[in-house]
Amino acid sequence: MSTSPIELRPLARTVIVSEDELTVHLADGRAITVPLVWFPRLLRATAAARSNWELLGDGEGIHWPEADEDLSVEGLLGGNRARGAA
Repeated sequence: MSTSPIELRPLARTVIVSEDELTVHLADGRAITVPLVWFPRLLRATAAARSNWELLGDGEGIHWPEADEDLSVEGLLGGNRARGAA
C-alpha cells in the first residue's frame, strides 16, 4: 500500500522579539525560537522596530519594515541565518 505525503506548509501566526531571541508561533501549534544574533538587522533595531512586523502571504514569511528584514518560516525551521551572523 502506498500513500502520498501530506503537504504541510508551516505558517506563522504570532511573532515575539525580545532583546536576544526571536520566537515565531506557527499555525500548527509549534513554536520556533532562535537567537537574535542570527539576524543582525533585528539585533540592531530598536524595540519598537522589532515589534512592528507583518506576515507575508498566508504566514509563509515575516517582514519588519523599519529593520528592512524579511524571514521565511521555512528558513527558520531549516536553521538559516543571515550571512555573516554569529
